[in-house]
Amino acid sequence: MAVSKEEILDAISNMTVMEVVDLISMMEEKFGVSAAAFAAAPVAAGGAGGDAGAAAEERTEFNVVMTSFGDNKVNVIKVVRGITGLGLKEAKDMVEGVPATIKEGVPKAEAEDVVKQLTEAGAAAEVK
Repeated sequence: MAVSKEEILDAISNMTVMEVVDLISMMEEKFGVSAAAFAAAPVAAGGAGGDAGAAAEERTEFNVVMTSFGDNKVNVIKVVRGITGLGLKEAKDMVEGVPATIKEGVPKAEAEDVVKQLTEAGAAAEVK
């Protein structure tokens, strides 16, 4: 008995953000892939005819990873809520689950701004 794509989408649409994040992690583990690899796939495929080193230099999408929430967890949670639009519980879970990817696939300027906001709140974050 196969499940249709529409049934899967309906089930996912009823999940919380954290449940979707957990589902993605489980899929990455089960299939040995990374969702970030799929986001970069069109960029890599476009550079297949040219120099692969040049494609790596022209990176346009970055991820922001928080490595520590520091001493002022409440301020960091507020900043994470503002950046991500998550609810209080989801933002708290994300902050307490460091290392945590706060933003994925954003331009370098936005990634640097997010790192700056997190740093000012007392967290440690980096652009990857």
